[in-house]
Amino acid sequence: MADLELARHVVALALEAGATQADATATVTEKFSVEARGGEVEKLEQSVGRSLVLRAFVSGAKASLSTTDLSPDGLRDFVRETVDAARFVAQDPHGGLPEFVAYDASEDVTLGLYEDDVRTRAAEQKIADAVAIERAIRSQDARIVNSSGSHVVDSIATVSLANSHGFAGSYRTSSAMLATSPIAADGDAKRIGSYGTAARSYARTFDVATIAQRAVARAVGGIGARKPATMRVPVIFERDVAALVLGDLFTAINAASVAVGNSFLVDRVGERVGSDLATIVDDGRLPGGLGTSPFDSEGVPTRRTVVFERGTLRTFLYDTYYARRLGAASTGNAAGGGIGPNNFYLLPGTGSLEALIAATARGVLVTDTIGFATESVTGTYSRGARGFAIENGELAYPIEEFTIAGNLAEMLAAIDGVANDLIFDQSIVSPSFRVAEMTVSGT
Repeated sequence: MADLELARHVVALALEAGATQADATATVTEKFSVEARGGEVEKLEQSVGRSLVLRAFVSGAKASLSTTDLSPDGLRDFVRETVDAARFVAQDPHGGLPEFVAYDASEDVTLGLYEDDVRTRAAEQKIADAVAIERAIRSQDARIVNSSGSHVVDSIATVSLANSHGFAGSYRTSSAMLATSPIAADGDAKRIGSYGTAARSYARTFDVATIAQRAVARAVGGIGARKPATMRVPVIFERDVAALVLGDLFTAINAASVAVGNSFLVDRVGERVGSDLATIVDDGRLPGGLGTSPFDSEGVPTRRTVVFERGTLRTFLYDTYYARRLGAASTGNAAGGGIGPNNFYLLPGTGSLEALIAATARGVLVTDTIGFATESVTGTYSRGARGFAIENGELAYPIEEFTIAGNLAEMLAAIDGVANDLIFDQSIVSPSFRVAEMTVSGT
C-alpha cells in the first residue's frame, strides 16, 4: 500500500471507529551514519524505518498515537486504541483539524527539498569522507591528540499526510551532514573544537579540507585561555552561538508559550522591541532550507512570516490549536504535536565577522556557550561562555570560565552590528551579531 493511500485508509478506519475528525501521517525514513575515530571506522549504521501517526478527535477531544506495526490487524488495533483514548480526554472547544486548503504539489519543485546525490552517493565514499576528515584533523596540527569522532550522516524521508477534511499531500526530502570534533592538548587540559556542515545535498556541503581546517582552528584557538575581568563591554555572538540566542527567542514567540503567559513578549505585538537591525523571519518556503516543507504537520501550507520587522514585533508563530485559542491564524508552524521553526533566522548584514571585530575597540567574541539559564517570562539571559577578548579591533587572547548576562529584550534593542555570514545549515540559524553592551562576569 502506497504511503498516501495508507494515510487515507487509516483516516477512514478512524471515522468508522467513531472519530469525528482525524488525520494520519505516514513517514518512511532511510538513514545512513558512519563515525570514524583515529583513522578507523568505529560505527556504521544503515536503516529504513516506517511509521504512522494518527490524531483522532472525538467532539473536540484529541488523542495522538504512533505505531510501526502496519499490518492489517495491527492497524485496526492501533486505530481503535487511538479513538478510544480520545474518548477519555477532556473536550476542548479549540481542538480539531485546520480548515481545508487544497494542496498543489506542482510548487514543490521550487522548494529544493530533495537532491538525488544523497541516494546515489556510494556508501564507500561516505565512509571514506569520514575517515578522511578524521585523518585531516590529526595531520593539520601536532597539538590535536584525539577527537570525539568524525561523522557523515544522511537521510531521505517521504512524508504523506491525509485528513478527514479531504486534504492529501506527500513530499520527499533529503539531507546530508558532515562534522568533526578534534581535541587539542593544552598542558594537562584538553580543548575541543567542533565544526559541521549540512545541506539538502552533498554538493552543497563544505569539503573535507574546509571542515577539518575550521574544526582544528576552533580547538587550538582555545589553547592558553584565561578568565577575563568582570566588565561591561560589547559582545559579539559568533554565528553558531547567535543561533542559540535565536533559539531562546523562538521560545518566547511560540504561541504555546504566549498562551500560558510564559513569554516576555505577551501583549507586545506591534511594539518596537529590537533595533533597526533586528528583522527576524520564519520562512517555510526558503528554497533548499533544511526547515523547508510545502505544508506543516497539520497540512497547513507553509509561508514566509516576518516575526520582527526592524525591531517591531509583528506576530507570534502558531499552529491551528493556539491560533484558535488566541484568535489568530495558523502560520504553518505545526510540528510533531507542537509548534516548531521552519527556517527561523535573523536577516544578515553586509559586512564580515572580521569587519565587526575590527570595529570593536574593546569587547568579547563568544564562540561557545555552556549551560542553560534563560527565563522566558522575564527574558533574563545568562550563559557560561568561551571565546576571545577583543582589544583595539583584534582578537587578543582566548578566554573562558566567564558568564555573559543580560535580557533578551534589551539584547535585541542593543544589536548594533550584524555580519553577512549566515548559512542555512539547520532550522534556526543566524549571522554573527554584536550587542552594544552586556555584563561579562569573570575575575
